[in-house]
Amino acid sequence: MSETVAILLRDLVDDAGLFPPTALPMRQALARHRADRTVGHPMHTGRLLCPVGALPELCSRLDDGERVDVGVVFDTERELLGDGGAADPRTRITHYEIRASGPDVGKAARYLRTAARPVRGRRFLSRRLRTPAAPPPIYVEFDRGREGRENIAQLSGVPGLGARISCGGASEEAFPDPDEVAAFIVACADHGVPFRVAAGPHHAVRHTDPLTGFVPLGYLNLLAATAGALAGDGPNRVARVLAVTDPDRLLARVRGIDGATAVGVRELFVGYGSCSTRDPVVDAERLGLLDPALPWPT
Repeated sequence: MSETVAILLRDLVDDAGLFPPTALPMRQALARHRADRTVGHPMHTGRLLCPVGALPELCSRLDDGERVDVGVVFDTERELLGDGGAADPRTRITHYEIRASGPDVGKAARYLRTAARPVRGRRFLSRRLRTPAAPPPIYVEFDRGREGRENIAQLSGVPGLGARISCGGASEEAFPDPDEVAAFIVACADHGVPFRVAAGPHHAVRHTDPLTGFVPLGYLNLLAATAGALAGDGPNRVARVLAVTDPDRLLARVRGIDGATAVGVRELFVGYGSCSTRDPVVDAERLGLLDPALPWPT
């Protein structure tokens, strides 16, 4: 495995087993997460994504002395009025993912961007999330469409704020087409806004699911598309990369990414949540990106 591939794939996949379509019960999700942490595969972040409403149950099932990294997900505006994280020493909140309107985020971003008033901006977000005054990074998902993409500019230059896009779900409409995802990635690249992907791909390459007929993106598509956006490719060229279904063609693009670009890709594309923690690793091995018998470059 090359050093560049290691940079691209390391710490890429969050555990989203609590979310549809898998939607494991908490007991099963936690058991799988513990097993994954024991293995410690480098593609896994070791982070469990948890709906804010399920945090109490998560904490109730943790063992004494156990420590779990948690990404807290608010999927409705109403949830923002609740508790932003369990005050439990066994959980470490690594980041928040929220849906929010442009005006709310714009107000907070303006405060955070002004050096003379950083604390006030943090307090604004803290009141919304009911968290300490210096919350972990917050990734914001806006409404789909042009207006939502334009809101990404409000996050530019603000430490601790990023964007989120959902790339799947239980219906065909939940899967954005390559043009929509490309416009999002290019907007993030143009404004220097880090992003995460929710409902992310189980597999490496875009394909048609034989059971559902849905056409999910692959994580290699996302990585290669992000590299293109950083190189100055516009939405049309980035969309063509996202639409690639030929594994050999996509592998050639990924293997052509140099080390410095790979670092930039992962600084922009922070990671994604997958209901399956097994499939992304198996695909990488099947495509020859990983050799399970060899250690990862450090």
